[in-house]
Amino acid sequence: MNTFAFDSVRFLESVTGAPGIYRMLDAKGEILYVGKARNLKKRLASYFRTDEANPKTRAMRQQIADIHVTVTHTETEALLLENNLIKQHRPRYNIVLRDDKTYPYIRLDDGQAFPRLTLYRGRRKEQGRYFGPYPSAHSARETVNLLQKLFQLRQCNDAFFRNRSRPCLQYQIKRCSAPCVGLISEEDYGSDVENAALFLQGKTGEVMEAMVKRMEQASGEREYELAGRYRDQIASLRRTAQHQSIEAYTGDYDVVAAASRAGVACVTVMFMRAGRQLGNQVFYPRVSGGETTSELLGAFLPQYYLGRETPPDIILAEPVEDVEMIVAGLGAQAGHPISLRAEVRGERRRLQDMARINAEQSLALRLAMDAGMRRRFEALQEAFELEQMPGRLECFDISHTMGEGTVASCVVFDTEGARKSDYRRFNIEGVAGGDDYGAMRQALTRRYTRLKKGEGLVPDVLLIDGGKGQLHEAEKVLEELQVEGVLVASVAKGPTRKPGLEQVFLSGRDAPLILPQDSPALHLIQQIRDEAHRFAITGHRQRRAKARNTSPLEEVPGLGPKRRQALLKHFGGLQGVTRAGVEDLANVPGISVELAQRIYGLFHAEE
Repeated sequence: MNTFAFDSVRFLESVTGAPGIYRMLDAKGEILYVGKARNLKKRLASYFRTDEANPKTRAMRQQIADIHVTVTHTETEALLLENNLIKQHRPRYNIVLRDDKTYPYIRLDDGQAFPRLTLYRGRRKEQGRYFGPYPSAHSARETVNLLQKLFQLRQCNDAFFRNRSRPCLQYQIKRCSAPCVGLISEEDYGSDVENAALFLQGKTGEVMEAMVKRMEQASGEREYELAGRYRDQIASLRRTAQHQSIEAYTGDYDVVAAASRAGVACVTVMFMRAGRQLGNQVFYPRVSGGETTSELLGAFLPQYYLGRETPPDIILAEPVEDVEMIVAGLGAQAGHPISLRAEVRGERRRLQDMARINAEQSLALRLAMDAGMRRRFEALQEAFELEQMPGRLECFDISHTMGEGTVASCVVFDTEGARKSDYRRFNIEGVAGGDDYGAMRQALTRRYTRLKKGEGLVPDVLLIDGGKGQLHEAEKVLEELQVEGVLVASVAKGPTRKPGLEQVFLSGRDAPLILPQDSPALHLIQQIRDEAHRFAITGHRQRRAKARNTSPLEEVPGLGPKRRQALLKHFGGLQGVTRAGVEDLANVPGISVELAQRIYGLFHAEE
């Protein structure tokens, strides 16, 4: 007698043995699990064995109401389709990787005479050579700074580069050779570019050999200043090579290890490129519990590597199932053969052990942090007298300088900590400078209008940095948008404005709530409030700097960079341009009467 709600016997009689994917659905039609198989019949039959010991599988099959099968031509197609469906539906019983960010590269723009060296994110559509990926922007910036010291390549944008009349600070501190004003020839600059590329490829020896030849040639031609520059570069390269000899690993590959305990999973990836260790990245996939580390790695690999650059070799801490299918899928996407290995020796074995240790230590730290964060959420539930522990908090803050460049921030926390992928900033427009109520109203309206449209998750608690006035504005917005089930609270600093004396105003209560200074609930409120403030002021500073670095002359149609520069030189700056008449402006070479009238009208629109 079949004890399952789903008639597995009849289903298995008709299912095919071809490769494909399967979706297990519950009685509501929601997807419980998505899987792939080279033989659908064998794989699906394994779920319904009466001796199944895995508690996760037993719990899942009790909820199965239907199974949808999609047959594919190849195992590779099954892998790709499974990956897309997992990312789209995020099924409850799948291991789901929460990582949508793009990783930084270092880019050399070869499309011009003096290529620019930059840190780059996003799809590599622009012309140029790319090196990486790097596990973090910090590690990429460190490499860019090193390259600037060694080869003095420019980082400035093209508009800045084209409009220089004298070297900038980067030249003075020996971080750029000033190609903008012709202090280095195109040929010599090109040699520095090629040496930088060789260095990024791990060919430091070839770089030093080429620079020694150039130094000897310059010395023979009595160009002693140039020879001295090469000598200093060679000395810096030797010091760098000695420092990196500790990390003398060869090739491009990643090392991947996993750890799991107490319903929390951790995967760490170590990046090796051109013989240099670029660092590591740690991930915490969502799991349902009971997965082995081998299963974690098998689920992680396609979700992580499909859609991004994959090195030719991936070293695993332990073997995984369906390795041939994963190799075929990753290789088809990458356009070159992929190797997945767990049996390695020598330097790669040492890195493999290091990756395992990193995964275990990161997991232990995560468990300790999660326990502390959960205690804070439980304390907040008690302090706010909520029936259930809140699972998601949002906090808003406003930042501006005397009403200029107003920016609102929204940060999100859950029981795992900050959810930075859900953070949002709002540039406030059409509100009088200094009107914090109006700015908060606009930010909340924009945010919760989107949430009502299904573009995000509605929080359990909404925190506002401010007092009763901000609380009432938030209540009005939620009432107008018919957002229900959200507790609104505002956090105001006490009379002395010292940390620990905050007053918390709750929706529906007259008296403020004052929590003890050692309260975990207060610590959570302070943490999310301070994070909202940091995020807001960072956005405000960026907006203010952008506004101050933009010239009003850029708004004039037909007035390009060269003509703007000619105007500023002719009148000694922007103030002189604003005082000039139409005839004076038209006397500048390249400025027609019609263009002069437009420039004059920009500064005298009300006259």
